[in-house]
Amino acid sequence: MATASGSFKSREDHRKQLELEEARKAGLAPAEVDEDGKEINPHIPQYMSSAPWYLNAERPSLKHQRKWKSDPNYTKSWYDRGAKIYQADRYRKGACENCGAMTHDKQSCMERPRKLGAKWTSLHIAPDEKIETFELDYDGKRDRWNGFDASTYARVVDQYAARDEARRKYLKEQQLKKLEEKNNKKDGVDSGSEEKNNEDDDDNDDLRVDEAKVDESKQMDFAKVEKRVRTTGGGSTGTVRNLRIREDTAKYLLNLDVNSAYYDPKTRSMREDPLPDSDPNEKFYEGDNPNRMSGQALDFNQLNIHAWEAFGKGQDIHMQAAPSQAELLYKNFKVNKEKLKGRTKDTIMEKYGNAASEEALPRELLLGQSEREVEYDRAGRIIKGQETSLPRSKYEEDVYINNHTTVWGSWWKDSQWGYNCCKQTVRNSYCTGSAGIEAAEAATELMKANLARKEASEDTPVQQEEKRLATWGSEVPDDLVLDKKLLAEALKKEDERKKEERDDRKRKYNVKWDDQVTVEDMEAYRMKKIHHDDPMKDFLH
Repeated sequence: MATASGSFKSREDHRKQLELEEARKAGLAPAEVDEDGKEINPHIPQYMSSAPWYLNAERPSLKHQRKWKSDPNYTKSWYDRGAKIYQADRYRKGACENCGAMTHDKQSCMERPRKLGAKWTSLHIAPDEKIETFELDYDGKRDRWNGFDASTYARVVDQYAARDEARRKYLKEQQLKKLEEKNNKKDGVDSGSEEKNNEDDDDNDDLRVDEAKVDESKQMDFAKVEKRVRTTGGGSTGTVRNLRIREDTAKYLLNLDVNSAYYDPKTRSMREDPLPDSDPNEKFYEGDNPNRMSGQALDFNQLNIHAWEAFGKGQDIHMQAAPSQAELLYKNFKVNKEKLKGRTKDTIMEKYGNAASEEALPRELLLGQSEREVEYDRAGRIIKGQETSLPRSKYEEDVYINNHTTVWGSWWKDSQWGYNCCKQTVRNSYCTGSAGIEAAEAATELMKANLARKEASEDTPVQQEEKRLATWGSEVPDDLVLDKKLLAEALKKEDERKKEERDDRKRKYNVKWDDQVTVEDMEAYRMKKIHHDDPMKDFLH
């Protein structure tokens, strides 16, 4: 679809644009309109409908595909042949000395040279011709048919039509004359007359051939239909042949109900069945859907789907730009797919075998019955005959290992499988029999008793008294008292000390340190100290 090439679209807008284009191609949405109010064909590829970036196209248009840089000064008009503009009564100064016209001189005069020109006689002054000048473009200068009047060709057509009509009349008169001469002949004919009859037959054959040619010329246009070859938005009108048999009823006349199947007059298609309730044996038309869903239409749809999926996976393939390449890649894809499918089938058959190719199973195994007679008593014991054996699979059955008398999976408890003979849930373990069952039960009872005794003997934990530590790390004495004024001064001194550490320029040469550390100094140092493991250290200072 023709869209503005410079506009940026998000993923959601791009998805909506693709859905709108699909709806327009299917005929569900109206076609897009350009600046001139003309509809744009939705089937035009994007690389043709997209305008170049340097045109700064704000609205969709196909103007970049047309000759939009045409010079308005150029014209396609032509000279007005034979036009006259003024008829003078007497000779004028500067006019042609021969005819008296002002538009040319004596050397360029096209009239017959007079014995005495109009300059001396002032008689029969020729009118002035219409002089025109045109600024033609490149095509106009080289157009051999520029200025041609198509209406003048009608005289040529009339001339040939009159000639053909005269020829047909002449042939008809000759044929009638031959028939009259043939009827006036006598019964007796000699050899000379026979030769003459042969010549007459040849003339009649020529007449028949000419009449056949005339009939063919009359019937030449029986299947021509004038229609627009291009779609909306422009195009040329051409002549195409309509191969539909005129005796058949048109699609849109099968069912005149307004709510029946939709008929598209542009493509002459009616997808649905116009008469769905009628007998299918009596219908000769069931809609275009059976044709669209069968034959080469399905192959073409599969080719398009393969091209879309391949392009989405990163392959450089385009159905409209390179259809031959897309078809060749699709053929190679089908061949490789069949090879891979056959290879997978052979691998599975080698591993598991092919039951279809093996010998048929016996009837007794398939149906589970035979003709052998077995007699039972009321208790279900066999009195006569042999008991029917159960069919066995190809896997090993009833194989007991490690002194077990049952198979693994014969016992289930607490969401675990095990052996029924020893109640063990560990696979491939050695069977301990009833003694193992008793030992397991005793261990379970002992574990329960220990858990109960542990719960009964548990007491509340003894809370230990926490030691109070002083601000500098030692134990806090009972009579410790911090003076608030001294603590404020100590904090101020700590700030000044840190400033001196950060800026060495303010540090003096003779620095005196006080060795006496008070309780307030230790508290100020602790309060100003940065703890590197503190997660809130960046918010304290």
